Amino acid sequence: MKKYLFVISLFLLNISLTFAQSVTEQKIKKLSLDKWQWMADKDISKLEKLFDDQARFVHMSGSWKTDRELEIIESGSIWYKNAEVHDTAVEISGNTAVVWNRITLTAHVRGSDVENEFTVTEVYQKQGEDWKMLVFTFSSVRDTHEIEH
Repeated sequence: MKKYLFVISLFLLNISLTFAQSVTEQKIKKLSLDKWQWMADKDISKLEKLFDDQARFVHMSGSWKTDRELEIIESGSIWYKNAEVHDTAVEISGNTAVVWNRITLTAHVRGSDVENEFTVTEVYQKQGEDWKMLVFTFSSVRDTHEIEH
């Protein structure tokens, strides 16, 4: 009888942990999607709360930290007008979450609208009650590129 109670307890604990991870994955996925809208809206106050002070941003034209990324967004030198998200994968390990988004990005850059296919890698870390973005990297891909789940 004790053996069965032990097995049932382990089973229920596993279900509970799986459910908690699924809820966290959905929260991270929503946060990532919200971020695209905040970037399109140039909502610096929300982005400042999301980006870690030492976050690193890697773009086609260079790499920089949070202050520069916020300046670029606020000034409109890159205006992330729309990110059409085609697929998203989230993996969580401890207090770290990695998000891969396959997107078509429409942006206004140097006076022109441009459209590019990217897989964007985002790394988040749980800091207190909040998730902070540590890494944001654009990788240029073909429109046939798929994220393996």
